[in-house]
Amino acid sequence: MLNSYNIDSGYHNNIIPPISSEHKSDYGYKNKKAGNINNDVYSLQINPKNPIKVSVIDGNKRGLWGLLKSTIGFLILVAAASVYLEGVSQNVQKGIGVSNKKIIPVENVKVTLADVKGCDEVKQELEEIIDYLKNSDKFTKIGAKLPKGILLSGEPGTGKTLIARAIAGEANVPFLQASGSEFEEMFVGVGARRIRELFQAAKKHAPCIVFIDEIDAVGSKRSNRDNSAVRMTLNQLLVELDGFEQNEGIVVICATNFPQSLDKALVRPGRLDKTIVVPLPDINGRYEILKMYSSKIILAKDVDLHVLSRRTVGMTGADLKNILNIAAIKCSVEGKKAVDMNAIEHSFDRVVVGLQRKSPLNDEEKNITAYHEGGHTLVNFYTNGSDPVHKATIMPRGMSLGVTWKIPVSDKYSQKIKDVQSEIDVLMGGLVSEEIIFGKNNVTTGCSSDLQRATSIAQSLVMNYGVGINEDNISMFLQDKKNISEDMKIKIDKSIQKILLDSYNRAKKVLHEHIDELHRVASALVEYETLSSDEIKLNSFLCTIWC
Repeated sequence: MLNSYNIDSGYHNNIIPPISSEHKSDYGYKNKKAGNINNDVYSLQINPKNPIKVSVIDGNKRGLWGLLKSTIGFLILVAAASVYLEGVSQNVQKGIGVSNKKIIPVENVKVTLADVKGCDEVKQELEEIIDYLKNSDKFTKIGAKLPKGILLSGEPGTGKTLIARAIAGEANVPFLQASGSEFEEMFVGVGARRIRELFQAAKKHAPCIVFIDEIDAVGSKRSNRDNSAVRMTLNQLLVELDGFEQNEGIVVICATNFPQSLDKALVRPGRLDKTIVVPLPDINGRYEILKMYSSKIILAKDVDLHVLSRRTVGMTGADLKNILNIAAIKCSVEGKKAVDMNAIEHSFDRVVVGLQRKSPLNDEEKNITAYHEGGHTLVNFYTNGSDPVHKATIMPRGMSLGVTWKIPVSDKYSQKIKDVQSEIDVLMGGLVSEEIIFGKNNVTTGCSSDLQRATSIAQSLVMNYGVGINEDNISMFLQDKKNISEDMKIKIDKSIQKILLDSYNRAKKVLHEHIDELHRVASALVEYETLSSDEIKLNSFLCTIWC
């Protein structure tokens, strides 16, 4: 019996296997052209001698198996991509410095406390730490526990890092150094990991010094607005400081310029127990620092370090070193065999005021500037309580067209009210001199900085010390004018105006009485451009009074 099938090759391949062209004749295929040009319709006559084998497959099972194979293949691709991205991430981290960095301590620190100048009180405070690192048994016998951590605070350049190295050098222990900015990266958790690595290395090399500079970069006050990644490094540091005992031989020294910004949990007892303020050097300290740094250069015989130490009030050791170095470079360029006082004076002016410019002034402006600086100089000479004049110049430096330098006899930690008022008198000297010689309508804008400074000092006298406000002379501290009544604001303004006017009148009286000396000093400045203190006295015929 012959059965006839219509086989559509596009839809029944899963039921009847395809028949090759060479066997079509065996099965009696006859091609019949259907009306549809895209499909060929065949009439199949089955030969009993060559039966057709038909496989029946469950479509649902095949669909599940295909889904399973697709899922497994997708998971394999995801795993491969994850491994690849992890390798790329590690390479990127190595490229930007997030890779594991081996902490190598400095074993032999050559710096000692003898190299630290200008802060004898600080060195005495640190003697117990050095003694503890050298001989900890002496403290443990009686149950004493020294601070785990020390916070060094002070102005930039006062020698906080030098002091930390000197402690390690004196105690002859390893020195591990890190900076607060090194802990934070773009990757979350890197800072905490580096903190752990630092303290793990410290425990391996105990007794030792762990020095963290710029601790405010990671130890600033926390707030609710900070995300967890920002607080993670500080939290890890707090945990590590609690993770060792006082007598394990690890001393953590941190340095900052902003101690007020540190988190309270960091500076509490048991972590950074002791805070030591490294002050600016006084006049004796500056002399010792200058003497130490100048020992490494050749000085001429005319160099007086005492004068330079008096002149550099408020400067740090780094500033003093910079002044001597600039002077040495200048003398080297000029081919001199030693650094002379003139080079040091030039270096000081360069650092404080700015680079000397070729005089852009014409003859008229130079004459006005000479009278302006001459007015400052004479009022300073004839006003009690003012510091002695060191030199006057009309050579433009930085933003100024002329400068009158004063040198205090010694450091001043407090001033009398009359001494502050004398400073305002000297500031008014330039303005008054221009008014007397050239008239009020010809006063130049060069007086603006003097008036600004004088007004600031007068405002400080009134608002901080209550000068001129109260009839009963009881001082008041008024920080700002925001929370002050309108009546009090009027009193403050009137008091400031009165202080400025009184100084103006005193300066005017001095210059009217010594008008001839003003002409001589101004003429000498026009001719020589710079006058020392002795030259000012000579040209103004004041030698009989001060010499």
